[in-house]
Amino acid sequence: IECDKHSNKLVLSAKAVLRKASQAQKEKTWAEIAEGQTRKGIVRRLTNFGAFVDIGGVDGLLHVSEMAWYRVNRPSDLLKEGDEIEVYILGVDAENEKISLGMKQLTPNPWSQAKDKYPEGSIIPAKVMRTTDFGAFLEVEPGVEGLVHISQLAHHHVEKTEDVVKPGDVVQVKVISVDPESKRMSLSIKATQPNDVEEAPAESAEALVEE
Repeated sequence: IECDKHSNKLVLSAKAVLRKASQAQKEKTWAEIAEGQTRKGIVRRLTNFGAFVDIGGVDGLLHVSEMAWYRVNRPSDLLKEGDEIEVYILGVDAENEKISLGMKQLTPNPWSQAKDKYPEGSIIPAKVMRTTDFGAFLEVEPGVEGLVHISQLAHHHVEKTEDVVKPGDVVQVKVISVDPESKRMSLSIKATQPNDVEEAPAESAEALVEE
């Protein structure tokens, strides 16, 4: 930084060298980066809405909605600062120096295999995630949820969904239909249970015949 020959004095700076190397790396990254690439990066900072990832002297934003195929409530549930991860380049805005990143794109979308894994008519376990006035949403696997309509909760009339199931319950359900494109799955709990209401009249009828 300074050279004083009269006093034989030199002022040196390691920081300046690192800054120059960092700038060179940054320019190299901007010159090479493109949408659709997969790159390694280091998580530098976590926020409520995502994570900033260093992908070579340049920080990109990995939004929480792009971390996994299932709902992630907090980025810290999956990542921590210092983690080395692979990311997918979703978009590059060189003019504004913004890069959008994804992580779920590097794994198969579970809905693409749902129709084969859960054929109509199969009976599978599922976890109740949330209830509504019209039914309950159940997790079949991370990233795949299905709806049990209130009419499919039980053979008897159900006034409130919570009278039959509540969040956290694991129940057996029958797959009624699967629509991967719309990411919808219709499920039934009552189809896995015997219909006592229908069986009772049948038994009474048999008794009358015998008499």
